[in-house]
Amino acid sequence: MLNIDTTPTEIIDYLNVSFHRLLLGHVDSGKTSLAKALSTTASTASFDKNPQSQERGITLDLGFSSLLVEMPNHLKDLDVRKNMQFTLVDCPGHASLIRTIIGGSQIIDMMILVIDVVKGMQTQTAECLVIGEITCQKMVVVLNKVDLLPEMKRAVLIEKMSKKMKLTLASSIFKDSPIVSIAASPGGLEDPTRGSSVGITELIEALRKFAFIPKRHVSSPFLLAVDHCFAIRGQGSVMTGTILQGAVNINDVIEIPQLQVTKKVKSMQMFRQPVVRAVQGDRVGICVTQFDPKTLERGMLCQPGHISKILSAIVSAKKIKYFKDSIKTKERFHISLGYETVMAKVTIFGVPRQTHDKKDSGRVEETDFNFDREYKYQDELISEVQADRSDETDVEAPQQQFALLEFDKPVLAVPKCLVIGSKLDKDIYTNTCRLAFHGTLLTGFDDKSYTTTILPRLKVYKEKCKTGIVERLTSENDVIVIKMFKKETNLQVFIGLKVFLTTGEEGIIDSSFGQSGKVKVHIPGGLKDSTVIYINNYSTRKKAKSNPLETAIKTEHVKVIMNMKKYVFDLHKKIAQT
Repeated sequence: MLNIDTTPTEIIDYLNVSFHRLLLGHVDSGKTSLAKALSTTASTASFDKNPQSQERGITLDLGFSSLLVEMPNHLKDLDVRKNMQFTLVDCPGHASLIRTIIGGSQIIDMMILVIDVVKGMQTQTAECLVIGEITCQKMVVVLNKVDLLPEMKRAVLIEKMSKKMKLTLASSIFKDSPIVSIAASPGGLEDPTRGSSVGITELIEALRKFAFIPKRHVSSPFLLAVDHCFAIRGQGSVMTGTILQGAVNINDVIEIPQLQVTKKVKSMQMFRQPVVRAVQGDRVGICVTQFDPKTLERGMLCQPGHISKILSAIVSAKKIKYFKDSIKTKERFHISLGYETVMAKVTIFGVPRQTHDKKDSGRVEETDFNFDREYKYQDELISEVQADRSDETDVEAPQQQFALLEFDKPVLAVPKCLVIGSKLDKDIYTNTCRLAFHGTLLTGFDDKSYTTTILPRLKVYKEKCKTGIVERLTSENDVIVIKMFKKETNLQVFIGLKVFLTTGEEGIIDSSFGQSGKVKVHIPGGLKDSTVIYINNYSTRKKAKSNPLETAIKTEHVKVIMNMKKYVFDLHKKIAQT
């Protein structure tokens, strides 16, 4: 039983490097068995302690355990600490639990992808691979259940599956990932005659060789992802989780933002060791008093005021290459931020790429969102493949893309947190990726009137083009234009806007002309002689109503074109030109 009641002399500093590895894979690939085989210390939430998990035989929640290893040789010169504490985060593999997986993926340094060597890559395995590509840079592949392969063909079949995995990973950031074959639980957990695990020593060595010293941001505001909460009689309530950033000390005041309450830290432990301080990357149990643990199953702890509820947000947006459907403006997606997943409507927009640097792949730095900049409205999110082929297609590749998210309900949001958009309502039994896009939360809005108080500051425009025909001249500097506007159009909005003629002249809409939607266009520099002749000939032929065939050949008209921008969030539907 976890004992938080300690005296100051018993409290020690934690001297091991914390390193988090996430176990991901398809349901029943053996992740929990592997966690058991690897672990030397179990936490209060590990190995399917959830009663439903035990009843159904599958993992339903995040499980945490740890393995203490000697500091790898290649890291000894980089850190004075002697050991590394590998925290193993066991994620559920069932497709319907993808929300939990996304939450767990945001607290890791490296991924362990567990593959059933008999079945190979499966649908949820592929989704886990996508999550890994978004959240971390390193991975170890484990081919589990090798004991189920015929002994005579085992080596050949393992080699065949290893080659398949290398081919699958060839175009990903994990192309150099080591592949280790094991049998975490030969014969199954329920087999009383089962033998000991196979290949675990080799796997631990591979994990040590592939480890690195994670970068920790200790000076950032404190933030902890809570995954378990329980009471200890006579001591208080314990909230366990992983510190995502910053640090926490005994007697610090921390906030539980979803409940809007603050508490003082009474004591702390890390894997049964009392500590006075914990930093980013550490898995810690924090004891507070006068708190009902039933009110908090999962959520966040933070420095007071660091997290707030928002109704809308602007995020950077990048389409996941495995998502086959289009991501369209006004479409609704499941949005995952931390441990929360809510529905939201998306509006896509981007930074236009200038013609002269169309090949430039540079991106705008993801810091605070710039409201002073202009952005172009997009009907859909452009993928990297579409952008690379923009020279061959009509697709205009933006320099960087963003999404405005409008949530169905308020959601707790951490500044600059990872955001993943998904279609979790898709059939889980179809062989399709449900993860659609990802990005970083750049700014959030908590004002209930954000559509009228904040969005008008967002300069997102649609490019519009209106075309008309010169009907006749009224002078060498003025022409009457038809078919540019409808009869009911409010022409006052367009007075003073620039136009150009297909013959090269530039003009300005001067006034309306009559009641049928005609306008008078003034040409400050005057019309060319050739244009005057052309327009007069057209007008004469039009009046003469000559032979239809002759008209089709000889009476091409002079077009008048007006390019403009319409700002989609402007309350007055303002129109502008460059």
